[in-house]
This record gives sequence, C-alpha cells and structure tokens, in this order.
Amino acid sequence: MSFNVTAFGDYCASAVEDQSTDVAALCQVYNLATDGSNAAGDLSDGLNTFFLLFSGALVFLMQAGFAMLCAGSVRQKNVKNIMLKNLLDACGGAIGFYTIGYAFAYADNASDSKTFIGNKNFLLLSFDGSGGEWIGWFFQFAFAATAATIVAGTVAERCKMQAYLCYSVFLTGFVYPVVVHSIWSGDGWITAFRDDPWQGVGVVDFAGSGVVHMTGGATALVAAIILGPRKGRFYDEDGNPLETPVSFPAHSVALQILGTFILWFGWFGFNPGSALAIDNSVSAETAALCAVTTTLAAACGCVTSMFTDTMIEKSATGEVSYDLTAAMNGALGGLVAITAGCSVVTPWAACIIGIIGGWVYLGFSKFLIKMKIDDAVDAIPVHFANGMWGVLAVGFFADPDLMAIAGYNDFPGVFYGGSGELLLCNFVSIVWICAWVFFLMTPFFVVLNALGMFRVDALEEEVGLDISHHRGPGYDMSAAKEEDVQALKNSRHGGTSVPAEDTA
Repeated sequence: MSFNVTAFGDYCASAVEDQSTDVAALCQVYNLATDGSNAAGDLSDGLNTFFLLFSGALVFLMQAGFAMLCAGSVRQKNVKNIMLKNLLDACGGAIGFYTIGYAFAYADNASDSKTFIGNKNFLLLSFDGSGGEWIGWFFQFAFAATAATIVAGTVAERCKMQAYLCYSVFLTGFVYPVVVHSIWSGDGWITAFRDDPWQGVGVVDFAGSGVVHMTGGATALVAAIILGPRKGRFYDEDGNPLETPVSFPAHSVALQILGTFILWFGWFGFNPGSALAIDNSVSAETAALCAVTTTLAAACGCVTSMFTDTMIEKSATGEVSYDLTAAMNGALGGLVAITAGCSVVTPWAACIIGIIGGWVYLGFSKFLIKMKIDDAVDAIPVHFANGMWGVLAVGFFADPDLMAIAGYNDFPGVFYGGSGELLLCNFVSIVWICAWVFFLMTPFFVVLNALGMFRVDALEEEVGLDISHHRGPGYDMSAAKEEDVQALKNSRHGGTSVPAEDTA
C-alpha cells in the first residue's frame, strides 16, 4: 500500500465530515507542517528537539553498555571499581563539558576565519534559551562521556582513582573538545562545514570514528603503555618475561554480552542521531541509511572476527572452537569502523567495512600482546585501530550522491573515481588526532606516574581494588554456616543424623 502526500492533503482540505478522530489529528499535523506559518516552524523545532533527545538518550545508555562490558571482562575482585569509574565518567563528563568543554568545542561559527579552539558559551552563559541550543549541548555531552569511558576499561584493575579522575576531566574538558572543534565546528581548520573547506571537501567523519573513538582509544593506548601491564600478565614475580602471556578470564560472560547488545542498541542513537534533524526528507533519508549501514557493519564484523579466529586456531592446533570475545569485539569493531561513513556509504560498502573491521580488531589485539601492552577489555583494538580504519574507509567508499544528501560537497571516494582529496583529508585527520592526543596525554600520564598517582600498590592490586578502595568485594561469596546447614538437615529428618554423601 502506497501513501500519496498530495492526495492526503486534498483529503484534509475537503473537510470531510465523517473523518475519525485519528484522521482529523493527522490532518491537523499535516496542515501545521505545510502551511509555512510560525506554528509549522514550532512543530519542526519540536520534532527535531525530540529526535536529538531520543538519540542522545540512546548514546547516554551506552554508558550502561560500557559498564556491563567492563564489569564482565574484569576479575570479580575489581567489579565495584570499574563500575564506579563508569558512573563517574558520566558525572565528570557532564561537569567538564558544561564548564569549559562545550565552549572549546564550538565557537561562534559566525566568524569567517579558521580557529583552533572555541571561545564562547562557557558555563552555557551565552545560550539564548532556545530548545535547539539546550538539546545540542545534551547530545554533544553524551559523545564526550563516551570518549572518556573508552579509557577506563583499558586501565582497569590497576589504575588509582585520583589518576582516573584527573585524566577523565582533562580529556572531556580540553583534549576532546579541541578535536571536536577542528572537525565538527563551523570554523575548525579542517572541517567540512566551511564555505571553503580544505581540498574542497574537508574531513568527513559523520558520527566520530576519529573524533570520538580514536581520541579515546589513543588516550587509552598512551595510558596502557605508561601504566604497564597487570601483575602476572606478561612477567613473573621476578620480572622475567613469560613464554606465554597469561590470560585473565572474564568473570561474567553474561555481563559481557549484555553490555555488547546495549552498546549496539545505543549506536542507533550515535549514528542516525548525528543527522541532527528529522523534519525533512533529506535528514530522514540520511538517518535511515545510517541505521542500515550500522547494522550490517556490526554483523559482518562479528562473523568475520569469530570465524577468522576459529580458522587461526584450527591452523595452529587442529582444534575448532568459537570464541565469544572475538565475536563481541568484532561486532564493536564493525560499529566503530562504520561510524565515520555511515551516512555516505552504501550497504554493500558497509559490509566490506565491517568485514575488514573484524580483521583489524584481531590483528591489532595480537599486536598489543606481542608488544606486551595490556588492555584489560581490548578497547584499543576496537576503538583506536578501527577508528583509524573507519576514517580511512570514507576516503575509499564514499558515494558522491550520498555525500551531497548528507550535507557534504559531493567528492567521491577512490573506488567511485575520486582523485584522493577526501582520502587525503581524512588521513590528515588521523595524523592530527594522534599527534594532539600523544602530545598532551604522554607528559600528562608521565607526571601522574612520577608523582605516584597513577598505579595502585602491588598488594592492593593483588587483593583487588574492591577491597582496597571500595569497602569490600562486589559480590557476597560467603556460604551458610556449616552448623546452620547441619541443623536444617536434622530438623528435616526428625532429629536423626544425616549420612555423609558419598563423594567417591
């Protein structure tokens, strides 16, 4: 059944007396949306505000996904610690982005000159009170909190709370906003949203493979190198390298898979929501395409990663098994990879991006192990490595027609006959993000480490951060008293003794 907008408009205009209440309400909405009056504008503003509210809420829900994934991935003695850090990511991100982060990320945008950093709306004091400004801050805050959360999982089980608080505020208040300003604001130096973007196109990173995920992942990489691996991961008690690295098993695969699905669900706010509007057919088409490409890239990344890992194991040992961790992180890698180009690539290209994303995750994860860099939840391969791949993928797979629909100059990717301007712009953005993050965060973490503020004591790490930092373990593992159990057995058997169970 097709819907003819013109015919429906004629129907509403005919003032049919027998219109039902529901149809009359639809006609009222149609008339408001098409009469060109202030009421129509109010309806459009309300619709867009609700769209960003809903999308931002989905992105914020990803905090719960990160919390569940991290909690399931660490050992049970550190669950309370990682859960608190995930909670404080949201709190610290809100405060930092409110006070200075948003101001640094977005300048006036009325300026014709390129700027390195924003300079307006500190504490949101310059807001005019419109719903569009308030909801814009909320949507962007959810992204900033996501960048900070990436780091927490990598340094889990050995990072001090004060160090965590320091880097979280610094990242969301200054490091991340400067990256945002350069690529997403209207007067950033490599943004695509200027009248004269660099190379005629600027950087195309629609929802933040580079801006969000690479920034968080690069910070996590620096932190992991300076912090060092967990005790017993790569070295024995005497500091001698182990022949085979020790894998610390996840304490709850149920929490891991729950977190993965919550993150996947939240990504439907992350990517489609980055259309920023839904009141017109162009924005609606962009958001709808993003939902499709996001789904396909995640699915392909999951399947590719898991079965590739299975084939590697079969080749090495002759055994066949299917690793849940490879499947989950492959899906997340596919999601990160498609984030930059979700609005400008076709579904078949999204599948290829996801497939390669699964391989990128596996390869970089093994590379980290070879380099003896300990990432407790594999956040660096998922976010940093696949963030880079996602940004580069736009330069190869961008469809010029989709570029125009998504609001960019219609430069084609290399596989569509492009001469490489878009690929060059996006490659420069990778170099820029890495240089900026490494330049700032390396001395930052070195100073924290030198001051003894970064890593917990060896005994505290061995016992677990829940007991040493958070007043007790996250789980009550105590069993019932033996005398109470015996008394219960006796009462159920009329006071007679109960023969011991044969354990042979």
